[in-house]
Amino acid sequence: MRNAAAVASAIMLLALVRLGHAQASPPAEAGIAQLAQQLRLGETSSRQIVQTYLDRIAAIDQAGPAINALIELNPDALAIADKLDSLQKKGKVYGPLHGIPVLIKDNIDTADQMHTSAGSLALADSIAARDATIVAKLRAAGAVILGKTNLSEWANFRSNRSTSGWSGRGGLTKNPYTLDRNACGSSSGTGAGIAAGLAVAGIGTETDGSIVCPASVNGLVGIKPTLGLVSRAGIVPIAHSQDTAGPMARSVADAAALLTAIAGSDVRDPATKDADRHRADYTKFLVAKNLRGARIGVVRKLARVGPEIDRVLDASIAALKAAGAVIVDPVELPNQGKYDDDEGIVLQYEFKADINAYLAQLTPTVKTRSLADLIAFNEAHADREMPWFGQETFEKSQNRGTLQDKAYLDALAKSKRLAGPEGIDAALAKDRLDALIAPTGGPAWTTDLVNGDHFTGDSSTPAAVAGYPAISVPMGFVHELPVGITFFGAAWSEAKLIGYAYAFERATRARRPPKFLEHVGAAD
Repeated sequence: MRNAAAVASAIMLLALVRLGHAQASPPAEAGIAQLAQQLRLGETSSRQIVQTYLDRIAAIDQAGPAINALIELNPDALAIADKLDSLQKKGKVYGPLHGIPVLIKDNIDTADQMHTSAGSLALADSIAARDATIVAKLRAAGAVILGKTNLSEWANFRSNRSTSGWSGRGGLTKNPYTLDRNACGSSSGTGAGIAAGLAVAGIGTETDGSIVCPASVNGLVGIKPTLGLVSRAGIVPIAHSQDTAGPMARSVADAAALLTAIAGSDVRDPATKDADRHRADYTKFLVAKNLRGARIGVVRKLARVGPEIDRVLDASIAALKAAGAVIVDPVELPNQGKYDDDEGIVLQYEFKADINAYLAQLTPTVKTRSLADLIAFNEAHADREMPWFGQETFEKSQNRGTLQDKAYLDALAKSKRLAGPEGIDAALAKDRLDALIAPTGGPAWTTDLVNGDHFTGDSSTPAAVAGYPAISVPMGFVHELPVGITFFGAAWSEAKLIGYAYAFERATRARRPPKFLEHVGAAD
């Protein structure tokens, strides 16, 4: 563990970096709209913005506190920024993300010099032949893909004794608020990196909790969209009935801007056939008065994690009331916990089918072409791939049959019905609610590579299984550790939820930047 002197050294280095760039350098907490305005006015350039973040990465991610959020930098980032600056001087601006650096998770394909490995050494040399659809959309909006973030290997679907934020290729990502604590997963690198100010915003992926949990413990906003709003084409899969990508940012406004850029129908992903009908410019819903008259239900039993979380939740409820919301407290979520086993069955079946399909289409230089090949690779490289935990989840998935099996079809139908129509939808209808809230989870736990994760509660499963949207927003702190509140609701209700989340954020202003403490109780 780095000591306080090392952290102080990194901060001093960062100050010198900032001094060297003078006023051209954006502050670490700068948002998309602020930087876009500075670019329009000629007060900075995309190259200067990108260089500032590269300097921060050197000072914070690779040295100093060494949070290890990035797995790979884009060697073309500065050249892309130069091209965008040249276009802007000629009056051509792609969109609101023009010249803005973003980070993406290392399970999202990029057809450039970067690899797409899902954190595994088995894919360490894999370079995609085609951009993931969301990457193509980000590029079309003018974003600079600054690099790829570390993650829980295979999006945390290799073992039930894993440590979030660890991968064979990338090592361990640390929580920038308190370095001995976990960054949660599987989008741990995106969470830690954006919290630490290593880029303006980022993209994570979620099957169940992998956006909202790292958002919560890293003091970020994370949006898990409705299944089918955002294309999964070109993303290393777990399960097509629950997988989605989504934005992670330091503000609701930045998350809304990113979601606007990546949402939409895509012929490469049939699940998105209705996306164009439902998508919107989500930045238009950033109105501080949105909570007035909104009926919000509190699902207290969903993430019951202790009195300190209850204290922060109660303060958040008071803020919602003060902002004009009508609170129904408590609300029962029907069938909660009755589909957990079925979810596990579905994910195991779908992972086998989906990962085999993904691997089969990779370039011929990749030798692992199936889940069976991955299992064999891990066994052959156990000293590097399995020093801390095994691959029993892989093995259970490999032993499953096909997607025509009755066991799979029954589990899928049951879990979707209980989580969606007979779960979230039923709760909303019973009390005529606009949305539901619950703590996203508990504070970050101490990382323990030997024993694995010890989650302190979560509320992600109902929305994840139903395929409905959820947004985690910072709601406060337990000691030095940030915790989030999740707004969730009916399918395609992103615009409404973003409006509520923005009004809550404005009312509470709960987020504050990380201090890179060594442990809880350490001196600033």
